[in-house]
Formats: sequence, structure tokens, C-alpha cells
Amino acid sequence: MAAFPFHIAARDGEARTGVLETPRGPVRTPAFMPVGTAGTVKALTVEQVRAAGADILLGNTYHLMLRPGAERVARLGGLHAFMRWDGPILTDSGGFQVMSLSRIATVTEEAVTFRSHLDGAAHVLSPERSIEIQADLLGADIVMQLDECVAWPAEAARAAEAMRLSARWAARCKAAFGGREGQALFAIQQGSTFENLRRESAERLIDTGFDGYAIGGLAVGEGHEAMCEALDYAPAMLPPDRPRYLMGVGTPQDIVEAVARGVDMFDCVLPTRSGRHGQAWTWGGPINLKNARFAEDAEPLDPGSACPASRDYSKAYLHHLVKSQEILGQVLLSWHNVAFFQALTAELRAAIAEGRLATLRRRVKAAAEG
Repeated sequence: MAAFPFHIAARDGEARTGVLETPRGPVRTPAFMPVGTAGTVKALTVEQVRAAGADILLGNTYHLMLRPGAERVARLGGLHAFMRWDGPILTDSGGFQVMSLSRIATVTEEAVTFRSHLDGAAHVLSPERSIEIQADLLGADIVMQLDECVAWPAEAARAAEAMRLSARWAARCKAAFGGREGQALFAIQQGSTFENLRRESAERLIDTGFDGYAIGGLAVGEGHEAMCEALDYAPAMLPPDRPRYLMGVGTPQDIVEAVARGVDMFDCVLPTRSGRHGQAWTWGGPINLKNARFAEDAEPLDPGSACPASRDYSKAYLHHLVKSQEILGQVLLSWHNVAFFQALTAELRAAIAEGRLATLRRRVKAAAEG
């Protein structure tokens, strides 16, 4: 039995909408998790994030273990108290950032040894230490196994090596996680874009048994079409009664196409990163507020939105803030983008329940293609 009940309320093809019940509140699926890299969704207060519609946040193990330190967060009451978020938090394992950000990383059967990108200090992250940081020190509601992710393109032999190491680490993570109550442990399917490796990964992880399953190793350079080809088979390999989480994805079109293939949960830094660089995501596609054509545009980004940043400020004012490099511009655009991604998943939930997902897919694809 899974730690958190997962109820599927409706389906439209392979897509499903439902609720993941956690002790800190329900997570409506499909769900988009804003990324709180260092204990904050960049530029926003937790009140703004909650008002935007988010049920759950993602916390970044790698960054928090380096600064301010996981033990310090624990002494201050855990991540929920530290950042003042009372809803559920999912933490990543730290493995992806170790591979992508550390100055030097060495992977062995036992652990990954790396040097901090901040000060060069040496650290060791094992499956057991990752579980300790996430579950005991940060106090995450959903804990991710430590895995090894390889960038695309990957040779089949290299992808197989990383996938099998990840499966062995998953078993160690489950043993370290033990019988904790009120927390869930998710495994991560690997295998790059090789169907046979994805299947082997899924079989190994299902044999071990987890509360939910993530699809890792995508959105790492393969592009939208190759990602969708992998998603044509990868989600269906995972248990239908457990949440399926596609890590690090993505654009509105990525999310909609993944949902249509049976994925339930997502995270990505895109909303706030785009906002800090003057880009707003809208139902008509992304727009660049640096563009001079908005200099005298008195219309808001979305007059029908409940989000003040989307509804109450003109594009002309946002253009001015961005061109003037005012911090408020970054705040407002980040807030708008987080709200838009929550509106997107809310519309996905409604479309699945009402049997009109195909129409929404066409709308989002047309916006992406301009």
C-alpha cells in the first residue's frame, strides 16, 4: 500500500486527473510544482505562490545541503518552518545538481563524491545520506531516491550502466527510508531514450516497490519530439495506481503532451527564470516584454486572471520595468508566470474531466508554434 492515497477521478485517453492525499493537504493532479531552489520560489513570497494556485513545492537538496546546510535547517524546525510553507514539499535527491553543477564529481557504487560549486569543499552523497537529508533534516513530504542521470545523447552501454546503478541505489534508498510514517518515497525510472532500458528500469523499481515513480533522464537535451517519443512508452511501464512524475519539465506544450501520455506531476525552473529575463508565458504563447512594441500597450497580460500581476499591470508598465532593470519587473513577471502554469494545470484537470483534452492540446500546440 502506498504511503499517500492516490485517487484518479477521471480519464481522457491516457490522461488522468485526480488527487494525491498528503498529511499537509491534497495535491490536485495534473500538478505543477514551482521550484524552491534555496528555500524560496525566486522573487515570490509563499503567500503569492499559494494564491497562484500551487498545492505543492519542490525543494532542492543539493543547494540546501550546501547553504545554509541541512543540519542548520533541521535545527530551525525543518524546511516547512524555515520557509514558512505549510503545504506539502517534494525534495529532489541532489543527484542531478551534483552531476551538472559540481566542479568535480566521481561516481562509485557506494556514493558520489563532489566539490561544491560555491567554495570547492569536498562532499560525499550516498543513497543513505540523501534520504537522511531529505526525510530527517529537511523534513520533506515526498522524498526522491538518489540516482545517476546521464545527459543526452548517451550511448546505450552508458545509459544502461547509469540505469542499473540507479536501480541498486533505489533499493538502498528504500532500506534507509524504512517505515517512516507521514512521508512517501518515489523512485526514478532511467534509461535515456532506449525503450528496452526504460522497461528494465521500471521492472527493477516495481519489484522493489515505491509510493510513486518519476521519469528521469528526459529534458536533458533530447528535444521535444524525442522526449514525446520516449513518453509514448515510458509512463505506461509504471504502475497505474501510483503518481507519475516527469522531472524538470517544462514548457506548456511539454506538459500538455506529457499529460496526454499519462503523466501526473511536473516541476521546472522555467516560470521564474523566464520572469527574471523579461519573458511572460500566455495562452497565446511566450512574449518578450523587452520588445518595443509593448512600450505603449495599455492592456494587461491576462485581464481574466485572478493573479494581480497578470490582471492589474499594463504591458507598457511591465516593459518599462524590464527595460529599466527594476526588481519589481522580475517579481511581477515571475508571479504572473507561476500563476499561468497553475492556470494551465487547472485547465488540464478540467479538460480531462470534461473529455476535451484534444481541444486543449491543439490550442497549446498552436500557441507554441506561433
